[in-house]
Amino acid sequence: MLNKIVSLDKRIIFIFVALAVIIPTMLKPRLPVTVSTSTQNIYDYVEALPPGATILISFDYGPSSMPEPTAIAETVLRHCFTKGVKVIGITLVPDGVLLADSTLKKIAREKGAVEGKDYTYLGFRPGIVSVILAMGSEIAQVFDSDYAGNSINEIPLMQHVTNYDEIDLMFTLAAGNTVENWITYAHTKYDLKIAAGTTAVIATQMYPYLQTGQLVGLLSGYLGAAEYERLSGTLGDGTTGINTATWVHILIIGLVVIGNIVFFIQQRQQKNNSST
Repeated sequence: MLNKIVSLDKRIIFIFVALAVIIPTMLKPRLPVTVSTSTQNIYDYVEALPPGATILISFDYGPSSMPEPTAIAETVLRHCFTKGVKVIGITLVPDGVLLADSTLKKIAREKGAVEGKDYTYLGFRPGIVSVILAMGSEIAQVFDSDYAGNSINEIPLMQHVTNYDEIDLMFTLAAGNTVENWITYAHTKYDLKIAAGTTAVIATQMYPYLQTGQLVGLLSGYLGAAEYERLSGTLGDGTTGINTATWVHILIIGLVVIGNIVFFIQQRQQKNNSST
C-alpha cells in the first residue's frame, strides 16, 4: 500500500488538482467569509457617498495579474453604479488599457450605466508621476479626450470635474508599486482620499499605509473581492475565486500530510528491518 502511494503517478495528482478547481467553479459552494476591517472601511466610505459623487478608479495592472484586480474592480463598480456614484476610469500602465475598458463596459451594461453620464474612461497617458501630479492641477491638462477620442469638454460627467478637489475617492487597482505613487504624490500633496485593491501577493506592503491612515482601506486579492461581494449582496468572481483557491489549498495540504506520514512510516520500517 505504501509503495503504491510513493510511486503514485504524478498525472493522477494533476487530475485531483484539476477536479479541485473545476468542481467548486461549477457548483459554486458558498464558504463562510469574515469581512475584514479594511474591506468594511471601503464599503462604508462608498456607501456613505451621495448620488452624483465621483470616484476615480485607476486600473494599474496587466494581463499577467488580471484575475484578482478585475474581480475587485467588478464588485466595486457594481456598488458605485447601484448607488449612482459617478466613475472616472484611467490606467497608468500601457498593458492595462484594454482590460480597464472591457471591465468598465461589462459592468456598465449589467447595471445600465450610461457612458459619458455615469462613467467615462480616459485611457492611458505615459509618465506615472507626472500624470498623477498634473491631474491634481487640471485633469484636462493630461487627458484632453477620453479613450474613444471624445473631447473631455464634451463629456457631461467631466463638466464639473476639474481636478482632485471634485474627486471624492481615488481607488487604485494594482499589481505593482503604483499604490505607493498615488499615496506619495496625490494623497500627500493634494490630500486625496485613496483606497486600494491589490493582488494578494503584495497586500502586506500596504499594511503600513493602512496603519497610518494613508489608505481608507484595502481589498486583498480574491478574499478582498469576496468580502466586498458579501457586503454588497452580489456574488461574483471574487467568491468563486476564493472558494476554488480554498479547495485547492486543502487538497495540497492533505497531500503534504499524507506524504509526510508515509515518509515517517517508511523510516520506521527501515529502522526495524536494519535492527533485525
